[in-house]
Amino acid sequence: MQRRDLLKNLGVLPLAGVAVGGIDISEKEKELVAKRNLFEELGVRTFINAAGTYTFMTGSLMQEEVVEAIRSTSKEFCLLDDLQDKVGEKIAAIVKSESAVVTAGCFSAMTLGLAGVLSGMDTKKVAQIPHLEGTGMKSEVIVQKGHNVGYSQALTNTGCKMVFVETIDEVEKAINDKTALLWFLNIQSDQGKITHEEWVALGKKHNIPTMIDIAADVPPVSNLWKFNDMGFDLVCISGGKAMRGPQSAGLLMGKKNLIDAARLSMPPRGSTIGRGMKVNKEEIIGMYVALDHYVKHDHAADWKMWEGRVATISKAINSFPGLTTETRVPKLGNITPTLHVEWDQAKVKISSKQLQENLRKGNPSIEIVNNGESHISMTTWMMQAGEETKVAQRLKEEFQKAV
Repeated sequence: MQRRDLLKNLGVLPLAGVAVGGIDISEKEKELVAKRNLFEELGVRTFINAAGTYTFMTGSLMQEEVVEAIRSTSKEFCLLDDLQDKVGEKIAAIVKSESAVVTAGCFSAMTLGLAGVLSGMDTKKVAQIPHLEGTGMKSEVIVQKGHNVGYSQALTNTGCKMVFVETIDEVEKAINDKTALLWFLNIQSDQGKITHEEWVALGKKHNIPTMIDIAADVPPVSNLWKFNDMGFDLVCISGGKAMRGPQSAGLLMGKKNLIDAARLSMPPRGSTIGRGMKVNKEEIIGMYVALDHYVKHDHAADWKMWEGRVATISKAINSFPGLTTETRVPKLGNITPTLHVEWDQAKVKISSKQLQENLRKGNPSIEIVNNGESHISMTTWMMQAGEETKVAQRLKEEFQKAV
């Protein structure tokens, strides 16, 4: 069957999965792959991650269970829709939502979620997005001014316009027959005047779907279902941060009718805004395994381990004159013990930028966060066992040279 014939028949494919005999590689080939250092071969720098789950640093490292799930499922075929159905049911049960689907990250989840809101189950409308004029589709998304930090691009990709407000009264005045969605950015929730609960209530009052972006907002693990329980219609989260799933995966969870509609804009269907947002079978299963592992994990033990690592680094450097260390826990986003280091440059003669460069270019290479002229911060939750002692030693060496 030609590719164009397959595309024509996507709408009539059965939902039941079909597995085909796997393709294996020889033991010799496995051995060669295992010995091959591809980063070294490509000349790509690797480093100790003392900064956090930043996308430009490739997020987090996948759990071994996830890596094994990806490897094992790479050997057989299945139908993509069937897999998303089955995995979505499992994920929805875990996060206490009506439905869920694995997306190509949180940004993708937002675009697809809004596309579903706009089109409903009308396939003609699905194909028209993002060209909304003259289609009868709504075209505005309301958001608080304090939540406008760039991620709304995922929403304007659908052709919608952002309408910014500050107060509940302004929301009431902004709502009209073009309003498609009320969008909330959790990491900026302290920068807005309207609370989560008030936002959800406004949506329910006017029968307008509400969506929340919680991309980096676990831990705590309870946030995985907190906002579903609160009443948000759609919840979007990254998979490659704290959950340590595939970096290119995320979750869209929420009301079943909206998830069903969002999936009409997802692969394997063509002529849609989301056709390029492919998530392969290995990533879908990897995301499910990562989520399942994460909710069952001993988070108290992790927290104690992170605190111990921070203490090791702090102890190694806190005796330098004019230097102070303090452990803080962010209220929103990447909520983990974070070590802040500040110093008086009259006593410790190095800028934070130079220190950052020295650590980056050293052996081992280390990435930290530069917070100003003489202020750095670091987390330990993305470190591997024993790396905290290497970070402590390198920081000590750099500060010793600077005093």
